[in-house]
Amino acid sequence: MDKLPFETIKKRILVKKKAVGKLGVKPEQRSNERILNYGIVNIDKPAGPTSHNVAAYVQKILHIKKTGHSGTLDPAVTGCLPVALGRATRVNEALLLAGKEYVCVMHIHGDLTEKQIKQGLKKFVGKIKQTPPKKSAVKRQEREREVYYIIVLEIKERDVLFKIGCEAGTYIRKICHDFGEKIGCGAHMKELRRTKAGPFDESSLCTLYELKDAYVLYRGKGDDKGLRKCIMPVEKAVEHLPKIWILDKAVRPVSHGRNVYARQISKLEDSIKKKDRVAVLSLKGELIALGNAFLGSEGIMEKEKEPAVNIDKVFI
Repeated sequence: MDKLPFETIKKRILVKKKAVGKLGVKPEQRSNERILNYGIVNIDKPAGPTSHNVAAYVQKILHIKKTGHSGTLDPAVTGCLPVALGRATRVNEALLLAGKEYVCVMHIHGDLTEKQIKQGLKKFVGKIKQTPPKKSAVKRQEREREVYYIIVLEIKERDVLFKIGCEAGTYIRKICHDFGEKIGCGAHMKELRRTKAGPFDESSLCTLYELKDAYVLYRGKGDDKGLRKCIMPVEKAVEHLPKIWILDKAVRPVSHGRNVYARQISKLEDSIKKKDRVAVLSLKGELIALGNAFLGSEGIMEKEKEPAVNIDKVFI
């Protein structure tokens, strides 16, 4: 199975109070100027520049004041790099902890059978201990990470192409090194490409050149089709989180940072557990805030006066 944990959850929407939203606009109906400062682009990062460089390029291309990327990729690594625009940069926190998927080419320093390779990689699925490499941006101390799956795609002589889904902060370079150590012949990471970053995958990728062309066409001829294809609503960045939708009358207090109470909720997903990170949306589907759940889905449906979500980050 090549799915990240959130992709395996079957979600059902529970209706607590029937209501029709009148406040705001649907995310896909925002103006072009609004999405330029409140959207997100899934950049196909090329080899060479740093993630910070890529975010800076996006800022320069779109002539906006602020951009931010979610999850650093080494300069040589390519693939999915979500870059948030303007006010949307605060959503990166929700993506930093989301699961990631990579396709890797590992070079083995000795001759191994297909069975040995597959059995050796299988040992890295599940909870593993890792010490970050010497060249890393974090403190070098052992920590636990989870690998959700490893699928061998092709073996050509000593090169192994495999797909890996893992918890954020897992070092694929270290997995290749540790594989070589455990199997006794040595190995290293030859190439790496990120194919998923939470809800973003290769189906929504946009190159820097495509983004530049789309922006020039929009500014020069007023054609926004390319721009809207490249820039997605900020709500895309929370697709992997459990969600609740609040009543219109609750939008103002929540937008000022007040907690969400059970009585203010119109509908919710049935997968919410206590302490889960939750996205709070309006009935038009606009992201209002992020917070941690005080109650699970069942508790929210049963209660009225109790607080349901502790709000700590507001977007509207």
